[in-house]
Amino acid sequence: MKYLVTGISGFVGRHLCDRLLAQGHSVYGVDMAAAQSLPPEVSVHIMSLMDTGALGELVARLRPDRLVHLASASSVGLSWQKPVDCFVNNTNIFLNLVEAVRAAGLSCRILSVGSSEEYGPVSPADIPLAETHPLDPMSPYAVARVAQEHLSRVYARGYGLDIVCTRSFNHLGPGQTERFVVSSFVRQAVEIALGRRDMLICGNLDIVRDLVDVRDVVAAYDLVLEKGVSGEIYNVCRGEGISLQDLLVRICRMVGIPASWRTDPALVRPIDNPVIIGNPARLKALGFSLDYELDQSLADLIAWWKARLA
Repeated sequence: MKYLVTGISGFVGRHLCDRLLAQGHSVYGVDMAAAQSLPPEVSVHIMSLMDTGALGELVARLRPDRLVHLASASSVGLSWQKPVDCFVNNTNIFLNLVEAVRAAGLSCRILSVGSSEEYGPVSPADIPLAETHPLDPMSPYAVARVAQEHLSRVYARGYGLDIVCTRSFNHLGPGQTERFVVSSFVRQAVEIALGRRDMLICGNLDIVRDLVDVRDVVAAYDLVLEKGVSGEIYNVCRGEGISLQDLLVRICRMVGIPASWRTDPALVRPIDNPVIIGNPARLKALGFSLDYELDQSLADLIAWWKARLA
């Protein structure tokens, strides 16, 4: 089967690529820059998804069986700093992609990857969050993800495209950059253990997040593409939450340093969802189960940072 993956050089893209190649699929990628870490059998096309002409030509020429849309400006924090850039980019690149598929007359299945940030602040009575819960996005990033999901519905119902959607909760694992909170904690802890840093700096530690290993995430995407119902939305989550403070204490213990930190007000977002825990029942109904516990994910991420910083 022929796959086209946007954002293939990113954290999730590299793990998905490994999984698809192991299954014997042909993998093509689109990204803004070349990635040296990808296997040589992957054909990567360097382009912007805002270039509608080049994108349309590529989609029509490759005629993929499945298309996985991972490309995005994926940092919630960055979206507060550059709201216009984030919203315009994340909304338009998806619109350009589905329009290229429609114009080429393809019947390929499309995976639209969304975010748990779409739910926004919720009351404790709403936890765990089911896909039927009303959306209340509270960041420029989250609003763009909701727009992408609505565009998926428009193109599925209006034009007959075969689109399945996820709302993916926070993920972690080896290869994740320090732009994301868990990996930032791990990198700083390893730097302290190596004597390169004196203090761990953080933002709001009271928030609770549902964390999933990236390798479980790509397994979920694979399953949704294989068995998901067209037009349906699937939470990709663990179904359990942990506060960032408890997570940070656990990381410090695993690295072997004292659990000590300082809060930087600049790292606290204007609005943050206090608790995000998902209900994975719909995904589990397809046959999904987790392979990685949180401690294993953290241990692998710690080992990755130790090797990188050595």
